[in-house]
Amino acid sequence: MSVDVRAAGAVLWRRAGDGFEVAVVHRPRYDDWSLPKGKVDPGETLAATAVREVREETGYRVVLGRHVAQSAYDVPARGGGGVLKKTVDYFSGEAGSGTFLANDEVDELRWLDAVSAERLLTRDADVRVLREFCALPVSLITVLLVRHGKAGKRDDWTGDDDLRPLSDAGQRQAEALRVLLPCFGPTRVFSAPRLRCVQTVKGVAEDLGVDVRHENLLSEEGYWPDPVLGIARFLAIAGGGGTPLIASQGGVIPDLISALADRDGTELAAARGGVVPSKKGSLWVLSFLPPAGDVGPRLASADYYPTPLPAPAPSRR
Repeated sequence: MSVDVRAAGAVLWRRAGDGFEVAVVHRPRYDDWSLPKGKVDPGETLAATAVREVREETGYRVVLGRHVAQSAYDVPARGGGGVLKKTVDYFSGEAGSGTFLANDEVDELRWLDAVSAERLLTRDADVRVLREFCALPVSLITVLLVRHGKAGKRDDWTGDDDLRPLSDAGQRQAEALRVLLPCFGPTRVFSAPRLRCVQTVKGVAEDLGVDVRHENLLSEEGYWPDPVLGIARFLAIAGGGGTPLIASQGGVIPDLISALADRDGTELAAARGGVVPSKKGSLWVLSFLPPAGDVGPRLASADYYPTPLPAPAPSRR
C-alpha cells in the first residue's frame, strides 16, 4: 500500500477505581470527537510521534505500551489535488503527569469509561481502535527486548569475542534506541554480559540513573545449555516490577520469543515461514498478562520494530 501521510496517536488511559477511563478529545476544526493523534514530523518514529502528539493535544505525558491498531483512509489533498492515503498507528498509552488546557487543535477533553467513550466517538475507525484496545486488559506488563547493534564481523575481530564493541553503525543504532526506548518507559536495564550488548543499552541506563545488570542466562553461551532455565529467568525479570529493558543476542531472541508464543498461544505476525526476526538494533515490545496465583506472566501481545530509525508500522502479534 502506498502511503502519502503517516500519523500516530494513542488510546490514552488512566486508572479509575477498579477500572479505567480513556481520553476522548474534541477538535473544533472538524467538530468531531476522536482519539488524540497527529502527523509524523520528519525524522520521527511512530512512537515518538504518538508521545509528542498526545502531549500537545491533551497536556499529558504518556508511556506507551502495545501497538493497538492501524487505521487507513483517504483524505483530500490541499488545493483540491485529489486524495491522499493516510495511515494512523495507535498505541496503548498510560497517562502520567499533566493537565489539559484548551488549545488550537483541541478545545475539550473528556475522561470516560470505554462504553461512554465509544458512544461519543464520531468515526467508526476510532471505535474499532477502541474495541481493539479493550480486547486485552490495560494492566499489562511491558518488556523491551533489544538485540545488540552492529559490531562488525566476528571473523575480523582478533580479541575476546565478549569484548567485541559496537561499530560506528552500531553506535548510531544505540543512540537511536536511546531516543526511542524512553517512549515505552523503561525502569530497569539488563544485558547479556557482552560488551556490544551492554553498549547498546548503556545510554538508556545512564539517562535513568541505573546500572546495567548482567544476565548470563540471556547470552548465547548461557542460554543454550538449558533454554528452560533461560526462559524462567526472563519471566522472573518480567514479573519483577516496572518495565524492564533487556539486551540480548540473535542466537537467543528468536528461540525465546517463539517458545513463549507457542506456550501462550500468541500469534507472531512478524514471523515469516516460522522464522522470528531479530535484526541487529531491533526491538521487540512484549506485553504480558500479570502473574495470577500460581500462574506467571503470560505473553499477550508482541510487536516487532526492525530498526530504531524512522520506519513503517510494526508487525503485530
